Order: sequence, then structure tokens, then C-alpha cells
Amino acid sequence: MTRKKINVALQGGGAHGAFTWGALDVLLADDRVEIAGVSGTSAGALNGAALKAGLAMSGEDAARENLDWLWAQVAGVQDMRISTWLAPFGPAQISQALEYSLPYAVGDAVGRMTSPYAFGPFYRNPLTDIVSKFNMEKVCCDDGPQLFINATRVRNGKLRVFQQAEVTPEAIMASACLPTLFQAVMVYDSETGQNEEFWDGGYTGNPALFPLFDASLPDDIVVININPLERVDLPRTPQQIQNRINEISFNSSLLREMRAISFVKRLIDQGTMERGQMRRINMHMIADDALMNDLSVATKVVPNGFVMGKLRDAGARAAEQFLDAHFDQIGQGDSVNMQELFS
Repeated sequence: MTRKKINVALQGGGAHGAFTWGALDVLLADDRVEIAGVSGTSAGALNGAALKAGLAMSGEDAARENLDWLWAQVAGVQDMRISTWLAPFGPAQISQALEYSLPYAVGDAVGRMTSPYAFGPFYRNPLTDIVSKFNMEKVCCDDGPQLFINATRVRNGKLRVFQQAEVTPEAIMASACLPTLFQAVMVYDSETGQNEEFWDGGYTGNPALFPLFDASLPDDIVVININPLERVDLPRTPQQIQNRINEISFNSSLLREMRAISFVKRLIDQGTMERGQMRRINMHMIADDALMNDLSVATKVVPNGFVMGKLRDAGARAAEQFLDAHFDQIGQGDSVNMQELFS
């Protein structure tokens, strides 16, 4: 049986990226599909690098093992300002209890008043220990899927897409660099010919879709979305308001690109643009907005084993539901109602 080739676009969202872990595990276990291209931002960059290294190494089983290893590592990462206040809390605490706890509130307040540069020579990016263990030779090699890592250049606010040999440990950490928590990451930028400082790619591409338009890649993009597109309840607390601001801004670049894809397809279908002049991309999405609405910002920044396990299971279920309902649409057309997303 010929496997259907897809690209995956992996959003950032802190520890909620465990949802993507579960979704990728199901996609990798299904011998009907093959991942040909990966665009990842922030947590999506970590997932993408682990996925690429495993696939380049020895295939799907190795990629699944890599993702398991990655999230076992993430479960042990603690932000140096916030999570130290949360040491007395066990992994079984649910997200809302964490958000409304006094230690989290105090830690969050201290975090908002303290710059990551205040640590001086004592500062160390907490992702260093994880990223340094990646098999970078496999992450950057030509085997396996094409990998694109997205970051935001601080100097001019432009999106920078790193690919193949450009994907260094620093580029991956730059993609996941929230400026309120981490110091900007310095990376040599071949586009500008100088060292540049980078922040999280979510501000400019969460994730960027256009690298996946390359003619060598398939027409189908599966977005694994971990930032809810809609919240029914009005955010009221400072944390909820800031979280919703981040969700809206982190989704805006994705929606802009999806709107452009929809526009091009309408031009092609109407005959205004000749077929073959531009790619006709098929859009798909794996998401669980209901679950993400129930979670708070606390579990994005404070890894919690219990919540991450629930997210992984939810991602796996969502991917299974996607394949059950929409596998036949891969290679044929959208399984996402594009107009509904924009209305």
C-alpha cells in the first residue's frame, strides 16, 4: 500500500506541547501515512527536532522513543522563578488548582517584576540540558523529513526560519525563548551575516506554514493546534487576560497564512489563477479546544506530570479521531472548514 505523505505544523504552547507528543505518536504508528515535512515553533520546535532525529536515525519507532524521552525530560524542567514556589505541590494537582494557588500567584507576580537578565552570571537557560542531548547530526541531516524551526529576530521583529544545517541547539532554544522568562538567545544568522538575538517564534509564526509550500513536499499540511482558537468565557484574572492575549497573538500568524491559502484556492477554483501557478494546499487540523479551555496558563509554564499525561492521551485521541474521520481527505482536499475559522 502506498503511504500518504503529509507535512505537520507544530504549534508552541509550553508544556501543553505534550498534546502534540500524543498526536505525533499516533501518526507515527499509522503505516498509512508518512511525515515528509515539519515546521515547528517553541514546544513544536522541540517536538520537531526529536521527531526528525528519530526518523532520520531508524524510522518511526525511534521517533516515538525520542518523543517519549523528550517529555520525560520536560517533566523534570522547572522555571527558575516560578516553579520554585511550587515545590510543595504534587503532580496530581489539576491546572486550575495550580493557577489559583498562593505559591503560583506569588511566583507569577515576582516573575512579572523580575527580568531574566537580573540573574547576571548565574543565569542559565533551563532548556540547555535537554537540547544539548539531541542528536544534532540527525536533526540536521538530509535523511528523514525536512525540518523548519521558527524564531523571532528581536532587532527587527521578523520571522526567521532555520532549516537543515542551520538548526543548531541555539536555534531550537531561540524558538522557545519567551522573553519574560528567558534571556534572548544569540544565534549566528546567515541571512544578515551577523550574530542576532532571537525570541520565541510564536510571535511571528506559530508555526510558519510557507516553508511547507516547497515543491518537493506534499500538498497536505496537518496543523497540531494547542492554542485554543475560541474561548467562550471572558478572561477576568490578570493571568487569564495575559494568557488569552498570548493565545490570540500566537494564533494570528497561523490564521493569516491559512486565510491566504484559502484565498489562493478560491482563485484557482474560479479560474482566475492558472492551476500550477501556485500550490493548492490541503489543510487539516488536530486539536482539542474543549480541553485547552479547561487548562490554565499555569500548566504551560510549570511542567506537571499528571497534566502532561492527560494532554498526551488527549492528543492521541484527537489524532485517532482525525484519521478515522478524515484519512480519505488527505490528498483530496481540506478537512478543515476554512471559512468557519475566519468568520
